[in-house]
Amino acid sequence: MSKSLSAYRRQWFADGAAARRDILAGVVVALALIPEAIGFSIIAGVDPRVGLYASVAIAIVIAFTGGRTGMISAATAAVAVLVGPLVRDHGVNYLFAATILMGLIQIVAGLLRLDLLMQFVSRSVITGFVNALAILIFMAQLPQLTNVGWQTYAMIAAGLAIIYLFPRLTKAVPSPLVAILILSAISITMGLPVNTVGDMGQLPDGLPSFAFPAVPLTWDTLRIILPYSLTMAAVGLLESLLTAQIVDDMTDTDSDKRRECAGQGSANIVAALFGGMGGCAMIGQSVINVTSGGRGRLSTFVAGAFLLFLLTVLGPWVGRVPMPALVAVMIMVSIGTFSWNSIPNLRRHPATSSVVMLTTVVVVVATRDLSLGVLAGVLLSGIFFAAKVQRMFAVDRILSPDGGRATYHVTGQIFFASVDRFTRAFQDEASATTVLIDVSGAHFWDISGVGALDKVVARLRREGRSVEVIGYNRASADIIDKFALHDKTGVETGLAPH
Repeated sequence: MSKSLSAYRRQWFADGAAARRDILAGVVVALALIPEAIGFSIIAGVDPRVGLYASVAIAIVIAFTGGRTGMISAATAAVAVLVGPLVRDHGVNYLFAATILMGLIQIVAGLLRLDLLMQFVSRSVITGFVNALAILIFMAQLPQLTNVGWQTYAMIAAGLAIIYLFPRLTKAVPSPLVAILILSAISITMGLPVNTVGDMGQLPDGLPSFAFPAVPLTWDTLRIILPYSLTMAAVGLLESLLTAQIVDDMTDTDSDKRRECAGQGSANIVAALFGGMGGCAMIGQSVINVTSGGRGRLSTFVAGAFLLFLLTVLGPWVGRVPMPALVAVMIMVSIGTFSWNSIPNLRRHPATSSVVMLTTVVVVVATRDLSLGVLAGVLLSGIFFAAKVQRMFAVDRILSPDGGRATYHVTGQIFFASVDRFTRAFQDEASATTVLIDVSGAHFWDISGVGALDKVVARLRREGRSVEVIGYNRASADIIDKFALHDKTGVETGLAPH
């Protein structure tokens, strides 16, 4: 207990230098969260305060309950795009109720260890997910790059120059923060005609208040919100777990995915109780945090707490922050997020891996739905894997000198994808009266494989042949004894397998 408490304390305050980096990184993230949260609120069809309050609550709560330190969670587009019809047809209180149920589902998912499903997401899918998000982050900046004056382009160029060149002078202060402060000072002082944060939507001028959603506690309410809650929970967990894996790779550290599932759930429940929408981990802001030096829980907490301070105390000044400064930061995030090695790796890696990666990118970018892209990548990975294992299979036939005995040596994996080849290998047996099937080099994985063996043995015996199967390994013997009809190994009766 004392060891775990000590480790948790180090996740907050490793040392003075780490705490300073976490605080500065959190400040940068807080500024970057504002236009994103406002934009996501517009997508969901709710007041900007709903997205902003959600970002505050989720970031603060997940700092305590999350399983991946240094990762930023807040209101996200992945969840916002799902709830528009619910808000339009039933009102914002049903959104709050659906978000609470979303959180409960995510907590149950953590208890059921559904985070282990991430083991089935291949590296090619993760690379495709990262590249697609980088493209979407850049595409999200395009509205700020069209129908604007030259001053906007000049400020973006200046912001990128500061972001990439300032670290050569010192890394004591995150360069994105320096870029935002310098460009804000120039814009406000000179009165430049550029878009500002205030143009995105009205900022709240007070603290969020605690309240339960004003919805009837009936089965009809559950029927309305349950489909939305299930989808929100699934998409939120998927993006959070994938982002956690990306942050793991960036920081060369591990995280507690099970705790992250439950932590996301508790954060969403609190967000809804304070008038916020649902959310999840954000890869863009997480990359900003990590590249700015944020590694601990303090950086995530500061992002939420400083965002609340900005909204309630410095609202008028925050509204004057120029959008080109934040666009420059997000372009930096897009460039840093994209896996540039994946381009030359298209030729070096196996063709199937490249196809999976490209499919994930295309589906995500085309649909703007992260879950569909990942699902397509996982399914394609499974198909390619099954096809590869299917080819690791062979049946060799050896006929005795007198032609009366045929021995079949089976090697490889017998499962649903290889059963057709398995059964076809015995179809042409016409001469031998005795058939010996040697499976010492094979493994039976599922009931499809067992059924194929049953089919072969039954057919040969109907044709009047004597059939014997030998060489089962222990795992194959177990599944044969459970499910086979014609050829038991003798394990159940205490005899040694053939």
